[in-house]
Amino acid sequence: MEEILIPISFFLAVFGMAYLYLSTRNKERLALIEKGVDASIFMRGRTHTAPIWKVLILNLALLLMGIGVGVFIAMLLAEYTTLDDDAIYPAVIFFISGVALFIGFNMTKNLDKE
Repeated sequence: MEEILIPISFFLAVFGMAYLYLSTRNKERLALIEKGVDASIFMRGRTHTAPIWKVLILNLALLLMGIGVGVFIAMLLAEYTTLDDDAIYPAVIFFISGVALFIGFNMTKNLDKE
């Protein structure tokens, strides 16, 4: 019986967060409109951004390249050093993947400037 409580509580938590976010946003917008503020402020930040598919493809490509380079470097380290194989593979893969995602973040900022 306790196993069913986990998915139910997860669903309720996600639903609660989404409901609070949407209802708070709606109340804030209604308050601004009541004060006479122009509704165009809600769309102001979305005009100069790169398309989402470019950002996803760029970050996915860099992540996969980072994983590949991480496996290669981990293989070299495991072969030519006395480091523990069980620890070096995940450490190098996660580190290089994180570096690749950081580079992707910086490249995405450059896409937004174009």
